[in-house]
Amino acid sequence: MAGGGGGGGVSPLGPAPPMWYHRDLSRAAAEELLARAGRDGSFLVRDSESVNGAYALCVLFQKHVHTYRILPDDEGFLAVQTSQGVQPKRFKTLPELVSLYLQPSQGLVTTLLYPVDREETAISDDRDYSDGEDEKPPLPPRSASTSTPPGPDTPTDSPPAANGLSTISHEYLKGSYALDLEAVKQGACALPHLNKTLVASCKRLNGEVDKVLSGLEILSKVFDQQSAFMVSKMIQQSVNQGGDQELENLVTKLAILKDLLSSIEKKALKALQDMSLSSPCSPPPLSMRHSKAIPVQAFEVKLDVYLAELTKIGKSQKYTLSVDVEGGRLVVMKKVKDNQEDWTTFTHDKIRQLIKSQRVQNKLGIVFEKEKDKSQRKDFIFASAKKREAFCQLLQLMKNKHSNQDEPDMISIFIGTWNMGSVPSPKSVASWVLCRGLGKTLDEMTVTIPHDLYVFGTQENSVCDREWVESLRAMLKEQTELDYKPIAVQTLWNIKIAVLVKPEHENRISHVGMSSVKTGIANTLGNKGAVGVSFMFNGTSFGFVNCHLTSGNEKIARRNQNYLDILRLLSLGDKQLSSFDISLRFTHLFWLGDLNYRLDMDIQEILNYINRKEFEPLLKVDQLNLEREKNKVFLRFAEEEISFPPTYRYERGSRDTYVWQKQKATGMRTNVPSWCDRILWKSYPETHIVCNSYGCTDDIVTSDHSPVFATFEVGVTSQFVSKKGLPKSSEQAYIEFESIEAIVKTASRTKFFIEFYSTCLEEFKKSYENDSQSSDNVNFLRVGWSNKQLTTLKPLLSEIEYLQDQHLLLTVKSLDGYESYGECVLALKSMIGSTAQQFHTYLSHRGEETGNIRGSMRVRVPSERMGTRERLYEWISVDKDETGGPKGKSTMVSRVGHEYVKPSAVRKQLGELGKLSEEGERSIKEDTAARPKQDTADGDPSICKNSYNNPAYYILEGVPNQSAAALSPELLPSPTSANPQAAKAPPPSAGARTKPPCTTSAASHPRRPMTGHPVRAISEEGSSEDDGGAGVAGAQGGGVGGITVGSTLNRPPPDFPPPPLPKGALEMVAEAPFTKPRPLYPDLAEVRIPAAGPSAPLPLGEGFRRGGVGGVGAGALDDQSCSVLQMAKTLSESEFPGQPPRAPSAPPPLRGQPMGLGLDACRTFPPRNPITESIAEDMPEEALWGSSSSSLSVGESSVGEWLQRLGLERYEQGLLHNGWDDLEFLSDITEEDLEEAGVLDPAHKRILLESLRQQQQQQQQK
Repeated sequence: MAGGGGGGGVSPLGPAPPMWYHRDLSRAAAEELLARAGRDGSFLVRDSESVNGAYALCVLFQKHVHTYRILPDDEGFLAVQTSQGVQPKRFKTLPELVSLYLQPSQGLVTTLLYPVDREETAISDDRDYSDGEDEKPPLPPRSASTSTPPGPDTPTDSPPAANGLSTISHEYLKGSYALDLEAVKQGACALPHLNKTLVASCKRLNGEVDKVLSGLEILSKVFDQQSAFMVSKMIQQSVNQGGDQELENLVTKLAILKDLLSSIEKKALKALQDMSLSSPCSPPPLSMRHSKAIPVQAFEVKLDVYLAELTKIGKSQKYTLSVDVEGGRLVVMKKVKDNQEDWTTFTHDKIRQLIKSQRVQNKLGIVFEKEKDKSQRKDFIFASAKKREAFCQLLQLMKNKHSNQDEPDMISIFIGTWNMGSVPSPKSVASWVLCRGLGKTLDEMTVTIPHDLYVFGTQENSVCDREWVESLRAMLKEQTELDYKPIAVQTLWNIKIAVLVKPEHENRISHVGMSSVKTGIANTLGNKGAVGVSFMFNGTSFGFVNCHLTSGNEKIARRNQNYLDILRLLSLGDKQLSSFDISLRFTHLFWLGDLNYRLDMDIQEILNYINRKEFEPLLKVDQLNLEREKNKVFLRFAEEEISFPPTYRYERGSRDTYVWQKQKATGMRTNVPSWCDRILWKSYPETHIVCNSYGCTDDIVTSDHSPVFATFEVGVTSQFVSKKGLPKSSEQAYIEFESIEAIVKTASRTKFFIEFYSTCLEEFKKSYENDSQSSDNVNFLRVGWSNKQLTTLKPLLSEIEYLQDQHLLLTVKSLDGYESYGECVLALKSMIGSTAQQFHTYLSHRGEETGNIRGSMRVRVPSERMGTRERLYEWISVDKDETGGPKGKSTMVSRVGHEYVKPSAVRKQLGELGKLSEEGERSIKEDTAARPKQDTADGDPSICKNSYNNPAYYILEGVPNQSAAALSPELLPSPTSANPQAAKAPPPSAGARTKPPCTTSAASHPRRPMTGHPVRAISEEGSSEDDGGAGVAGAQGGGVGGITVGSTLNRPPPDFPPPPLPKGALEMVAEAPFTKPRPLYPDLAEVRIPAAGPSAPLPLGEGFRRGGVGGVGAGALDDQSCSVLQMAKTLSESEFPGQPPRAPSAPPPLRGQPMGLGLDACRTFPPRNPITESIAEDMPEEALWGSSSSSLSVGESSVGEWLQRLGLERYEQGLLHNGWDDLEFLSDITEEDLEEAGVLDPAHKRILLESLRQQQQQQQQK
């Protein structure tokens, strides 16, 4: 980075880097070092994060850190950036510059007095070679395959490179040079000794050139007779010539070789084209052939009937559902008396919707279109949940195959990772690509369906790139009969990643990028590190990272640093997004590889648990899970539940025995069985991604690692083309901000601005500097921007169909150094409407949380551009009545991310638990004024400070998580925060662990009584909606029932306080099956720091992901700081200016800890105004009514026609079923009625209500 040439070729660091220079130290780490120094005038210099080759001078004064940029000019001289008009002072080196400012009155805030030296770490014996297998790090692979050992013919007398040109040249300069010099003095025109030296140096090159020319001679004779004659002649001459002409002859041969290589391909192409004109037609190339047809699949099911119907028809009826993907038909066959069959055929367009039961894992509702405006729903019970998933996958495939859309809405991705152990793979690795083995696997009916993308990540792969890719293509061709196209292959020594795509998608791939980062010894060896690939699939960006991290049970911190280095240094994605690390540059980022995190448990205990197939206790001591809980690594990434045994370290040749000991020269090395090989992902909020499988093979035994696989269903967007052309000024959509406030973790007191990035913007935009700023604590700063400081953004296109797929990236930067203090991503989908919507999310920088940000914004879309359509992945939903609640009652739907639950929905769910305001125009302040009181352990209410000002949820080492209030599990599929006291509670049951959900209602993973709750996928704006009350319930050994996922998208949770609970809800606490409810958020000063010493294993009650353990024992609080607790207490006592004091509320969880007060729907804050949001209230009515696709036309005669014009016909069956079958009565419908009818998406609710409201206004004017 910095450290390039200075003025006149002098290094800017001087002869040796001074101790106060910290190279690539992060801004946050620099502030921590200065705070630790504690004296005014303490300073250090680090590399600038914003400008390559620049530096940042950081000075502590009055507990605040002041940063000055040191910039190089065109001549390489350095100068501190000054105000406009002030002449800078230029220096050749950094020490010279710093020496000036060691003197008083030089323009800085204070004189530089106390240098803060870098911490010189002792060079330890970090032999990170190959998990202890090898004594030396493996060499980089040769260009040729190393899959076969050298035979007896392999030459062994070749001199090594060190004895080549460098040694011979050294001998020449030592002796023969003087002889040539003497000859020149005597008038000689040649240098015989130098010529002899060069000939000797190029001896091997001469031989290699001859070999290449001999090989090309054969091709030349076929395609280029003239060149063939010249090649033959040159080869003959080279045999006869030698001496002085040998070097000249070599140069001539190289020139001919260059010309021959550049021309042979063109001449061969012309010759083949000439031949093809005269030859008969040949069969089409393999790449043009279609994959083998998917056979008709039959599923044996039973009709699910209600109790009232059972009395009429007797026992449940047996059906057979036959899916004909190729023909686009579903045959429903019922067995009747006398072995007769009654069957009905439905074409793909007559299947309106699939509705998965969340409570009954093998139950599926299918909505058929019987005739116009009439539909019928039938519920079927499948043999297993896996069979149900296979049926849904086949129907989605059928829908996609026969869709009239030109571009796909959804693709499937296979991802595999395998440490090959430096030996070639076996002949067949079919089980790897077919996801056969242990863990969560695909059903046999769908296992052979080709995926759209295949991503293979390997470590210790000694096979050369070309051979490896060709073997993968051959394997895929054998399984799918398709000729997959490699779009990227990247290698770092023996770490490889290869991406292959279906031939039909090849033209949809663009902007391919590749990169690698070394993290081996001293970050210079490539035996450890990462390779990455990125690309666009139509309008969706993808990133894939394959890494091999430091090995060794005890080297957790080193692995964490490897991850952070890769995150920062891997150069992938849009170069405009250099302010953002790679976890925010892609719609979907997948991270795979041999992460090498181990299990912290006695080896015998580990083996006992594995033998009993009890993985929960092991996952609680998995180092990666523990580090993610502390937010040290993989911030807000997701991982599917692990249900397969540890993949390392097996005895080669079998999968029956773990080899956990190896005798080495330094003693006995222990490698406990561990889940080293992992696949994680991180997606933008409100996107669709479902993990359908996650497991390992059990029949590939050449390595001591087992291959790991995962498959994903991912929503993609097309390169949108507006049918109406570029918007006119009257049809322009706008992104408007009312205000933004942020809390950043910094001791600086500079001014800040915000940069906005998005693919929907022509270029990035900047706000003005913040116009409000305050701090109640030296380590935190609250900054705010009012409407006048924030720019209005104009998207390139104004269609709602385009905008609802777009995202906005924000980075908060300082004015003094233009460095980022935190970044985040917002989804526009939830912001669409004429009423401003609230957003609240976390800021992160370089993989660590650095604060949070909230504000109010709206995306205004003109009515002419409101037409939308249903995505394929929205075709499957989750039955809200199947979540454990009573039949016929609306179960609340959690809207997370930017979506906020309206009080009316809360009231409807809670029934008699309490009353919330029914007043539609109530303000957010009024909605949040009444805060619930939670009984403490001794019955006294606990008064808590305002959560937004409480910094306890930042990256403050050692600040423990606080327990949220606990409600009855019947009402609570919502997470609770961690409790420092939970370490004293009984160990959580297996049911307390969670796994990531599909993050979509289309295929949300169910709660499983034995394996636990679905762990949520953690997206940028927080945790996932599908999160069980595992914190407290898990500690008591209890589980939680099913859960409704009301969104078809990947909606991250809010990570901020929920709206107030009704008073009646608090009365339920006494009835809850928890012995001692904790205070909602006790004052941080009450937190007791455990004494140092050995601690019990961490009893994790929640799933292992970003934040959110069910109970944190003393082991998780090993690096606490009293000053941090005092800091948190101080800041927690402050309030926002201009707001009335608030009653207690639950703050966002520590460093992204999942939160919950007992109701999924109550997990957002502030609640949206329950007023009907006009999508275009500022537009003239003529404009609103000008488009038949956006409003109700007078000529419409049925509910079906009205919904069809709005592109929302999938809700017809639900509305008709609930009695809304007459257009005249629809004007009385409410949001609650829409939710009961199955309209769960707030954007769709707004479209429907706005259309009805406009119709009503038009009728009143008549």
